[in-house]
Amino acid sequence: MTCEGCKGFFRRAMKRNTRLRCPFRKGTCEITRKTRRQCQACRLRKCLESGMKKEMIMSDAAVEQRRALIRRKKRERMGTQPLGAKGLTQEQQTMIRELMDAQMKTFDTTFSNFKDFRLPEAPSSGHEVLESLQPPAGEEAAKWSQIREDLCSLKVSLRLRGEDGSIWNYKPQPDSSGREIFSLLPHMADMSTYMFKGIINFAKVISHFRDLPIEDQISLLKGATFELCQLRFNTVFNAETGTWECGRLSYCLEDPAGAREEGRSHIRTGGFQQLLLEPVLKFHYRLKKLQLHREEYVLMQAISLFSPDRPGVVQRSVVDQLQERFAIALKAYIECSRPQPAHRFLFLKIMAMLTELRSINAQHTQRLLRIQDIHPFASPLMRELFGITDG
Repeated sequence: MTCEGCKGFFRRAMKRNTRLRCPFRKGTCEITRKTRRQCQACRLRKCLESGMKKEMIMSDAAVEQRRALIRRKKRERMGTQPLGAKGLTQEQQTMIRELMDAQMKTFDTTFSNFKDFRLPEAPSSGHEVLESLQPPAGEEAAKWSQIREDLCSLKVSLRLRGEDGSIWNYKPQPDSSGREIFSLLPHMADMSTYMFKGIINFAKVISHFRDLPIEDQISLLKGATFELCQLRFNTVFNAETGTWECGRLSYCLEDPAGAREEGRSHIRTGGFQQLLLEPVLKFHYRLKKLQLHREEYVLMQAISLFSPDRPGVVQRSVVDQLQERFAIALKAYIECSRPQPAHRFLFLKIMAMLTELRSINAQHTQRLLRIQDIHPFASPLMRELFGITDG
């Protein structure tokens, strides 16, 4: 038996194959742990006297083979260990399990429970609604004219696959009258209501959310509903086709002008900036590119939900501490489940995406509140569609 230091010295001395000479006592130096570095010749002599043999030294190829075996066994051990053994605390594991359970109970990516929804009517049926949107009298006329133009620039195509395999397509007309958007609003309101109910139920499953006062629960949900909707919709977003595949339903945004292309040749986004659809599309493409795990999606939802600076939140310090705990859990999950250094900046990218989504939400709400203030048509359809609630 020998220490690693003398083992390494003996291996190097034998490989150099040079003759060592004692500069002091002609081969009679006392070799101890403190003096072993003073005379290499006497140290080698003691190694040989202790029974170390040159023929037992491993070749370079054998050393590399052994190191590879050690690395492989280490990877296998890491792969069989539970997450907690690789960096997540017991509390963080419990938090993630609870979030995953809440997600599974309240969000079905096949949308099998989304039934009895209204489909868009014939293009002509929206004429009465469109004609009712006349500019208000006075100085608000110019503002309403711009808002009406913004709304009419929205083009959404819808595809429904029947249970019998049949396909029903709804595609906006090429004209610019804007009737099709109003005929589509009831269907989009049904989808929004379905998503909102799922998000409310998701929050209720989270024990930390239930512990908050009811007033804070309402304020957090009012502020985060749009953001959580986008995060959930991103899980069904197909970046190759630019569509949201919601079970038997699929949605695609189109540019009425068809003039400018952004990123991919088959995805047209020229007319969306007025209603903030271009930033939303870019957000979905960028978030999908990160190829997140389901655990990372639900932790993003929790971080967004527990935002202490939402209007009306009273226990800000409590909510802030909860948000920090979820953010730390996300960082720990990434560090222990993603190979480094390939994803060393993933946590920062996710937090940047949440900040971007928060900005989109703020602009989105301001624009729709202006629409509501200018024309009574904003209630109830527009309010239902975009989650503008009174409490």
